[in-house]
Amino acid sequence: MKECGINISDQAAALVKSLPYIQQYQGKTMVIKYGGNAMLNAELKAAVIQDVILMSCLGMRIVLVHGGGPEIEAMLTAVGKESRFVKGLRYTDEETMEIVQMVLCGKVNKDITSLIQQNGGHAIGVSGIDGGMLQAVRLISDGEDLGFVGDIKIVNTSILETILNAKAIPVVSSVALGIEEASGHGLNINADLGAAKIASAMEAEKLVLMTDVPGLLRDLKNPDSLIQKISKAELEELKKTGVISKGMIPKTDCCVLALDGGVKNAHIIDGRVPHALLVGLFTDQGIGTRIER
Repeated sequence: MKECGINISDQAAALVKSLPYIQQYQGKTMVIKYGGNAMLNAELKAAVIQDVILMSCLGMRIVLVHGGGPEIEAMLTAVGKESRFVKGLRYTDEETMEIVQMVLCGKVNKDITSLIQQNGGHAIGVSGIDGGMLQAVRLISDGEDLGFVGDIKIVNTSILETILNAKAIPVVSSVALGIEEASGHGLNINADLGAAKIASAMEAEKLVLMTDVPGLLRDLKNPDSLIQKISKAELEELKKTGVISKGMIPKTDCCVLALDGGVKNAHIIDGRVPHALLVGLFTDQGIGTRIER
């Protein structure tokens, strides 16, 4: 049956096929790390927001954690502040930390929250500082001082539960509250790691990392070598053989951290694909790489 060129039967069949996935996740907590090109491209941004609202309307408890590296870089350039990196991690002095906090907790967080509201969702923007949600000490990496970069030690989910119980979507910026020697300072944290720690503390059903790659590839030069499903044990073997390398190492490490913390499975999804969340989670086709305990 067709109406205005649309095959209604095919649409109905697609909805029915998604039913088992909807039932699986209904009422469950899902932590999504939102970043990369999906935050910069207007079309992809709109698709992510629509996906998140739909998932929330279907009864899923969505926690959206975001970064904002490009926006931070743009602001630093605008004020004439040169970025410095130590072993791939941004060195964050006091002036840079002020800009990080202003950009992440202010503009980026409120832009995402506003988009959700404009599209009929209900969202509340918070940072890791609010309610002492993420508490961290200063991170020392291989003896290198990174300035005001945080190593998360405590996760307090009470503010997230309050927001979720109000049927709203928490939008969390990746800034932590400093403790111990960093008491009184905000600390810059890795958004993937923040999402993994939150997912563990909430014993979430799923952690989703949105990235700018198809997922975990056996051959980086061949997109068709995508590994769609893998166990935690198999990940370690791929690291030893060099299949997992460079920027994929910290992402898979975050997934393992979440799994060890009680999360049932983690999913690395290509955020460059429109409606990647819906395709990855609610269709037989799926995209990205799913990592299971």
